[in-house]
Amino acid sequence: MAPGSKVLDVACGGGRHLRWFAERGHPVTGVDIDTAAAMAHAPSARLVTADMENGPWPLCDAMGRPLQFAAVVVTNYLWRPLLPTLLASLEPGGVLIYETFAQGNQTVGRPSRDDFLLRPGELLQVCHALKVVAYENGYLENPARFVQRIAAVREAESGQAALPAVYRL
Repeated sequence: MAPGSKVLDVACGGGRHLRWFAERGHPVTGVDIDTAAAMAHAPSARLVTADMENGPWPLCDAMGRPLQFAAVVVTNYLWRPLLPTLLASLEPGGVLIYETFAQGNQTVGRPSRDDFLLRPGELLQVCHALKVVAYENGYLENPARFVQRIAAVREAESGQAALPAVYRL
């Protein structure tokens, strides 16, 4: 991500990702049903309190289109109807960083309902139109959990991923 580019943290919880990105000079926006904990840990963040599962997406422009960010970060949260909106929230060259629980987690703890567990390869399917940079699906210890993770880039308008010049070959 370019220095100073905007970051969105979805289901931001206590604000650890907001704080990390803000400390590196990124303007950050967090959205969650309860933003009180994030306010304490990331005071410079723009915080939006919203019920993403029962209300409209709160970050839209005047035309009703999702606002766009250089990075969209989601951890430990899955609401499948929101996935298209998250992808639409990526600006050209923007990166999606997503990690949440996967099938198999019901054998080691919570969440255990299929509604909250990704199916094998589901993040790859969701991100089929993006350039996948990294993907993992498996078991992690301490604490024991099954997860899927993906880092994927929305192609820039020119058809090339918009990476900073120092990363281009």
